[in-house]
Amino acid sequence: MVSAVFHSPGDAAAALRDAKLAAEAAPVAVPAAPAVRPRRERDPIDWKAWAGRVLAPMAGLALLISVWGLLTSSGGTFPTPAATFDAAVKLFADPFYRNGPNDQGIGWNVLNSLERVGLGFGLAALVGIPLGFIIGRFATVNAMFSPIISLLKPVSPLAWLPIGLLVFKSANPAAIWTIFICSIWPMVINTAVGVQKVPQDYLNVARVLNLSEWRIATRILLPAVMPYMLTGVRLSVGTAWLVIVAAEMLTGGVGIGFWVWDEWNNLNVAHIIIAIFVIGFVGLLLEWVLLAVARRFEYGAH
Repeated sequence: MVSAVFHSPGDAAAALRDAKLAAEAAPVAVPAAPAVRPRRERDPIDWKAWAGRVLAPMAGLALLISVWGLLTSSGGTFPTPAATFDAAVKLFADPFYRNGPNDQGIGWNVLNSLERVGLGFGLAALVGIPLGFIIGRFATVNAMFSPIISLLKPVSPLAWLPIGLLVFKSANPAAIWTIFICSIWPMVINTAVGVQKVPQDYLNVARVLNLSEWRIATRILLPAVMPYMLTGVRLSVGTAWLVIVAAEMLTGGVGIGFWVWDEWNNLNVAHIIIAIFVIGFVGLLLEWVLLAVARRFEYGAH
């Protein structure tokens, strides 16, 4: 450090005055303005992917309607697309009318079919998912039930309908029974496969920690098996919606299957075609909902 030596009080006063003037003349530091971030440009639209998602399905529907119109252009008993569209406009103008127990709008018929599917599928889930966990968890139970499942799974769902009519003495519970028995197998099989694919290391850790079977099922098996289980649920719902139409054709009552059969008896082919599209749309909607739920539980979704 260098120290200044003043020989007189005047020199010291002059030095202080010079220092003060130098400090006043020094430029004041102004904080720098924050840097302006460049505006983020929007990602370019992937027109190819957009065309694949939107234009391709529309082109497929247009092709279907074009072929349909071409085949019916010469007349006949099969309705044209225009005639079917006119019938659909009249039909959906009042889809929830009631003119008696056997004369109701298409909306009530769809809702009644969905109610039967919900009851039969719900019962199948209550039985099938826990049974799948038990079969996948214990080798002895797997050996017991595998031959039974292999024997009964290929049986046509409608073959179970007479059994339901014999046991329940009524058409509605017989249809629900048919939904139950045909939709239980995908849930049992997929859940059991998911349990069997859980790494053995997880179960070894659970054994070391002395966890109960309930905690093993809820804390270890359930998160790992969820994707498999939801796949079985999705397959079961599709099968249930497929079977209910055929079951209602045989049992009667209010339902979309009975409605199709009733329109056939009235030789109203346009309404049958409309019902086919309605059945397909409802099945597609159920598929979309369950796919969205399945994506929610996929590994790495978060």
